[in-house]
Amino acid sequence: MSKCLLDISAVDMRFPTPRGEFEALRDVNLKIREGEFVSLIGHSGCGKSTVLNLVGGLLQASAGGIILDGREVREPGPERAVVFQNHSLLPWLSVRENVALAVRQVFRRRKSRAEMREWVDHHLALVHMSDAADKRPDEISGGMKQRVGVARALAMQPRVLLMDEPFGALDALTRAHLQDTLMEIQRDLNNTVIMITHDVDEAVLLSDRIVMMTNGPSATVGEVLEIDLPRPRDRLELAGDTHYTRLRREVLRFLYEKQRKVEAMPAASGRAEAGASAGATDQRRAVGSDL
Repeated sequence: MSKCLLDISAVDMRFPTPRGEFEALRDVNLKIREGEFVSLIGHSGCGKSTVLNLVGGLLQASAGGIILDGREVREPGPERAVVFQNHSLLPWLSVRENVALAVRQVFRRRKSRAEMREWVDHHLALVHMSDAADKRPDEISGGMKQRVGVARALAMQPRVLLMDEPFGALDALTRAHLQDTLMEIQRDLNNTVIMITHDVDEAVLLSDRIVMMTNGPSATVGEVLEIDLPRPRDRLELAGDTHYTRLRREVLRFLYEKQRKVEAMPAASGRAEAGASAGATDQRRAVGSDL
């Protein structure tokens, strides 16, 4: 059994609004092992992105805390890399230069120029982007841009890879190819991954555990489902697998029976979540631009 790498303990998150405090999260507890792939799933407004922003150091918890490998998380750091739904590539730089920018930030005092170039090329090869290394973002497809975003994050050699619906804007075929690539990379590198998704099939295919969040406000961890499917996983074989079908059904039952969305959130709550999301997005863009 791998050791606990990340400990989210008794975390509350509240945001000020004109009508008083809005409690987005209440008493969130979760331990994540080194090398584990964990998916967060739940209805919109259940605090998934807030949890990811807290782990990334983009927000500070109102109560409780987050410990990463024995140290409290208080700010962003290179040991936690984020893959955005929006690839956030710099349009005037080539694919290789976008990845190199992150590598220089992390390794400029530890690697020579030649070593850094080799490191960049290695990670582009991991995501099958070597042939497009000299192209600019406007010369490649959306799926290829996401591959570059994954390469950039992995090239920072993070302890934890944070993925916020990384494939949500892609067509089904491109998404499937990237999911397969991610499984290959995670198998080879044994990264710890926390991914937000709304896609039940994606969560079951990729994850070691699925964390199902209750509806907000005051959202928390509702249930945690162990995905004990053997690896490596083949999506075609799993399509007819009865155990895969049962696991998928368990997630759907939670989402559509135990946590059915019955009404819209109050206006004040909606504004608070929108404000919180916008603030974290601004911080993410700032962090992304530095990478």
